[in-house]
Amino acid sequence: MRALVSWMIFALFLAGSAHADGEQAGEFDYYVLSLSWSPTYCALDGDARQSPQCDDGADFGWALHGLWPQYENGWPSYCRTNQRAPSRSDTAAMADIMGSSGSAWHQWKKHGVCSGLSSQDYYRLARVAYEAVNRPTAFRRLTNPVRLPASVVQDAFLADNPTWQPDMLTITCRSDRIQEARLCLTRDLEPRICGRDVLYDCRNERALLDPVR
Repeated sequence: MRALVSWMIFALFLAGSAHADGEQAGEFDYYVLSLSWSPTYCALDGDARQSPQCDDGADFGWALHGLWPQYENGWPSYCRTNQRAPSRSDTAAMADIMGSSGSAWHQWKKHGVCSGLSSQDYYRLARVAYEAVNRPTAFRRLTNPVRLPASVVQDAFLADNPTWQPDMLTITCRSDRIQEARLCLTRDLEPRICGRDVLYDCRNERALLDPVR
């Protein structure tokens, strides 16, 4: 019986935090700006996909993964919208910070449509949000892989962005590697406290961080 109760509680948690596909565009509470450590993406996914983000000399560090509309609990995706899809030139213009035009297209299709903005305005807003972040440069100077506590990465972001509070930022890991830094922003792009379902900091004390290619 105890196992059954535990399973029911876990199922209810998942139901509350799961995203809802096909919601109305523009109806959300805040944004999550997700910055991906490019060497991790390349090691786990990008190399196999032959992503241009992972080409030798591409020089991506903290790349823009996406600007995601978020509810206070959960998030929308693949929303209903009357906005036109971005052109190839629109997505190509985002490759300098997103790694590839394909990544820009995917982010629009899954998340951007939920913003209620045109694709051009969504990309413009995402770029403004990305460029407003002081991305720690120390990690770009690595010449060899290192293992370090994920909290060190968070501390570096907080040191370079002194107006942020710890609960505005979360660091995620995947496969024992530093994966992403996620900053919570108001709809006006002001840093804010993250919802509880976003604040799941990586607790890894020996997370792998590869150097930039």
